[in-house]
Amino acid sequence: MQTTDNNDMVTTQTTTRRALRTRILTARDALAPAERHRLSGLVHSNLWKLPSFAIAATVLLYVDFRSEVETMALLRLCLLTGKTVAVPRVADNHRLIPYQLTAPDLELIPGAYGILEPDPVRCLAVAPAAIELVVLPGSVFDEQGGRLGYGGGYYDRFLANEAPQAVRLGIAFELQVVPSLPLLAHDQRLHGLVTERRTLAFPA
Repeated sequence: MQTTDNNDMVTTQTTTRRALRTRILTARDALAPAERHRLSGLVHSNLWKLPSFAIAATVLLYVDFRSEVETMALLRLCLLTGKTVAVPRVADNHRLIPYQLTAPDLELIPGAYGILEPDPVRCLAVAPAAIELVVLPGSVFDEQGGRLGYGGGYYDRFLANEAPQAVRLGIAFELQVVPSLPLLAHDQRLHGLVTERRTLAFPA
């Protein structure tokens, strides 16, 4: 009976998570490009005010796709200020492999799902243990440090198994934040969340 109850609970959580993703991503996709660009700039400004981000010498940044918080301007600014910038590439075994980026216009090529990824021929791999801070995308975030990705678990596995030492900062639009999420055991919690309106810090 207990096993059946647990299975029913997981099924309910999975359904709730899927519905949340759909609702929030639909709202995010509805943002006009100009508004998304404006809000992304405010997110960047708030991110730079965080001491943990300002002092991090080696950071892992995602390359924005579709309606995510834009990151190309952030990436270029990090390079200009002397940070070592890594971006992820999806490997055949469903792992994220970080590669150092120095010239985005030359080194990014279409990869998995059409997302721009580092060219492994031009770029050097970065040891996950060297990454001090990871800036994470996501579909939905909550006010306790919870995060839902897009269902693949790539960042959750990377953080849990390869870069547990890294500070984890989510960036999102305020419309992606809900009071609480139905998290599962594998979901990795954040140390901070930055939106265009506020910055939230969570216990380690």
